[in-house]
Amino acid sequence: MTLLNPRTEERSRHAFRRYLNPFMVTLWRLGLGPWVNSWPAVSGRIMVIANVGRKTGCKRLSPVNYAIVDGEIYCVAGFGAVSDWYRNVLANPNVEVWLPNSWWRGVAEDISDDPRRLDLMRQVLIASGFAGYVAGLNARKMSDAELDAATRSYPLLHIHRVLACTGPGGPGDWAWVWPLATLALLPLVLRKRKKSR
Repeated sequence: MTLLNPRTEERSRHAFRRYLNPFMVTLWRLGLGPWVNSWPAVSGRIMVIANVGRKTGCKRLSPVNYAIVDGEIYCVAGFGAVSDWYRNVLANPNVEVWLPNSWWRGVAEDISDDPRRLDLMRQVLIASGFAGYVAGLNARKMSDAELDAATRSYPLLHIHRVLACTGPGGPGDWAWVWPLATLALLPLVLRKRKKSR
C-alpha cells in the first residue's frame, strides 16, 4: 500500500518489522489491544494475526490493519507479497486473529481476484487510519482507477472465522505483569510519600 520509492519502502518495511510490530504485539500481549483500537480514525483498526512460520514451524505474531465488512474480516499485506506473515499464511492458511474484543481461529484466503476487491481494499485502507496516509494513500478521495493502480500488487485476504478461542496463549497472556509491576512499585511510592511528610 505504498507510493514510496523502493528504497524508502524497504526502510519502512524494516522499521515496521524491527520496531513497530514488536511494540504493537507487546501491547496486545499486555492486554492493551482494546486501548490500541480506541481511536481508529487515527491509529487505525489493528488486529494481530498468529500463524506458523513456514521455515521455523514456530508461532508468529503480526499486527495488521483490518476492516470488518458485513461481519467478515479483511486485511491487506501492506508491503506486498514479500511480507513474511503473508508468505506464512500461503504456506499454512490456518491462523488465529486477535481482535479488540475477541479471539478466533480461522482460515485465511487470498481474494485478490475477487470482483469486490477495490471496495474491500478501500474499506481496509480507510480503517487503517494514519498508516494509509503514511503510505501516500487517501482511500477516501482516490478514484477507483487510482486506487487500483496504487494497490494492484498488494494481496487482499479474507479471514474466515471458524472457532472462538479462550484460555492461555492469546491476547493478554502477559497481563500478569500489571499486578507484579504494581507490587514492585508500591514500596517506592509508599517510601516517597513517607519522606514527603
